[in-house]
Formats: sequence, C-alpha cells, structure tokens
Amino acid sequence: MSGFTTLAVHAGQEPDRLTGAVIPPIYQTSTFVQDGINVLRDGHEYSRGSNPTRNGFEQQLCALEKGASGFAFASGIAAEDALLRAVLRPGDHVVLGADGYGGTNRLVSRVLAPWQVQHTAVDVTDLDAVRGAVTARTRLVWVETPTNPLLGIADLAGLAELAHEYGALLVVDNTFASPYLQRPLEFGADAAVHSTTKYVGGHSDVLGGAVVVADREWHVEAVNGFSPGSTLAELAAFQQFAAGAVAGPQDTYLAARGLKTLALRMERHQHNAGQIAQWLTQRPEVSQVFYPGLPDHPGHELAARQMDGFGGMISFRLRAGEAAARRFAESTQMYKLSVSLGGVESLICWPSQMTHGCVAGTENAVPTDLVRLSVGIEDVEDHLEDLELAFTS
Repeated sequence: MSGFTTLAVHAGQEPDRLTGAVIPPIYQTSTFVQDGINVLRDGHEYSRGSNPTRNGFEQQLCALEKGASGFAFASGIAAEDALLRAVLRPGDHVVLGADGYGGTNRLVSRVLAPWQVQHTAVDVTDLDAVRGAVTARTRLVWVETPTNPLLGIADLAGLAELAHEYGALLVVDNTFASPYLQRPLEFGADAAVHSTTKYVGGHSDVLGGAVVVADREWHVEAVNGFSPGSTLAELAAFQQFAAGAVAGPQDTYLAARGLKTLALRMERHQHNAGQIAQWLTQRPEVSQVFYPGLPDHPGHELAARQMDGFGGMISFRLRAGEAAARRFAESTQMYKLSVSLGGVESLICWPSQMTHGCVAGTENAVPTDLVRLSVGIEDVEDHLEDLELAFTS
C-alpha cells in the first residue's frame, strides 16, 4: 500500500486488536497498568510518553511525509518550539524567512532571544540572500513555502544543499501545502513541521502541531545525555517527553480523521482557489494577486516542479489601500473574518493587524492593503458571489 490516500486511510490506523473495531479507539487515559515494575504493555507507561491514539496519528502523518519519525504536539507553535529547543544551544543562529507566520517570528525573536539564540530574517525565495545570512553559528535554516502571507516559493532542493554545505539543518513549515501537495523531506529537508490545526485536521475543530524528521544524524555537543551523532528523532523524542507539550488523544483522533480525507479536500480547495485567483486578476479594484498557480507568479515554474498542485491560499492587494482592504475583509458573508486557515469553510483575514500583527511596524511588516483568503470547499459560484458583494459594498 503506497498510494497517498491509501496510506492516509490505513497507516497507523489498524483496527483494534481486542474488539476488531474498524476505527481505532480513543485512548482517553493518563496512565497504563503495568504487569510488574517497569513491565509495560506495548511500551505504554504514561500518556505524556506514549499513547496509542497519538502514536497512530504520528505514524499516519510520518508515512505521508515520507519521514523516519513523527511527533505530535498540542499546537503548531508547541511543535516548532520543541524542535528549536531540541537542536539549538545558546549562541546559535537561525536563518528565518522574512515572509512567514508571525507566531514563528515571535517565538524566535521574543521567546528564544533571551536564551541567546540569534536570528536573521531573509527572503527565502532568494538563495543568494539566504547564503548571505548564514554565519559560523547558523544551525537552522527555517522556511515556509508557500510563504505566509505573500505565497512566495522557496527552492527546497537548493536550500537543502545550501544548509548542509554549512553544517546546518533545513526545516520546512509545510502547513500551507500539506503533505498531499509537497513533501519537503524528498528534496533534502531535515524536518517538516505542521500546524495540524490547518489542512491536516481540515475542519477547524482541533488544535495541534507536528514534527516529522528524516533519518539523519545531527552532530550536537555532548550535552543533556546526548552524544555527537544523535539523530533528530532521538532529540525530538526526548524534547517531546521531557517538556511534555504533547497532543491529547481526542485532538490526535480528530487530526487522524482529517488526514483520511486530505487528498479529496485539497483537490477541491485548489480547484476553487485557481478559479478565484484568475477571477481576481480581472478585478479593477485589485492591484496584485499572490497565487503560485498563476502563470505570471514569479515562483510558478518552481512550484510546478516541487509541488503536486498550488494549494488553497490566495492573497491580494487592493488599489485603494489600507481602508479598502479592511472594509473588504469585514464585508464578506460566506467568508468568515477569522485567523487560521485550511478548514472546509472559507476564511478571510487582514494579515497586517491579525495573523501578522506582531511584526507590524517592523521591516517584516505585511502590506496594510493585503487581504488573505483561505478558500474553502463550498461551490465556486458562491465564492464568487460573496467576493463580488464585498467589492461592491
């Protein structure tokens, strides 16, 4: 069984051995009975360390990302934090995408900075800019592609080669694309991270995050009981257990259920998004449309090579400026004004003061005339009608 949807349905989701239930049960338990002191059943002792529901979801997502090991966390930021703490030490440096999720920037610049972790924000679609930002202490190159919210496309193979040339890891936030459209580990990335709240869960009813790692060594100093040559899987597993920001069984059950229909949902998301993006290019109110599926997008050819589709996210700028963008975001009806993305329902946001408010006023600020759409699976005619009404309101 190697097909994507087949793996999504079956990997880590074997029927219950005891009852034969087709859907594995939710193991809503904090601890597990031992048959003797430290004699564990199937390796389960305490749900922070291991829970069958979480383990099944981790195997499922890992199979789809073509990774060696997967780890589920309580949120996307918890997943990012665990990976960063697993591999960084005080004095280390991170090359970070300038166009990226505001929460990632906040985590690195305000949470890890007091821990003496430094960072440089660059345009990750420009390999020369990334190379110029690397220092002797660079340990991670952290990218999103497509980027958030300007939907730039980064060259994953080129970035992997560059990062490894300098002894650094390449970490890719794959939330926007999902493993259905893009699998960064196949291009040499060392880890893929997700907010499983988004396309993986797919129904806006779960909060979660995940890290999937490749089977590569990561040469760290001999600290915290790890010797040089420890694998990323060992480091991530220790961080997950020791820090404990794990995903709960109910959340991982919902995320696993969502993964089973990911392929079907993503096809509808991107079918709708492609038509809407083309329609937006014809609107006189719009000055620029950001969607990698458009032939004139600067990353279109690269996206066509490294992705299996162009996704369900669109951003666009309004000619009339900030006030018009804000008014538009507050004028839709089917598109709900909200942060987040990737659910079956359509969402709209004004990134400069919503998802990216923490970088407002900085060199990484998002244009104030920008609107972002998370295109849902509703009928495309209803999408266009709703957007038309917002333009004319």
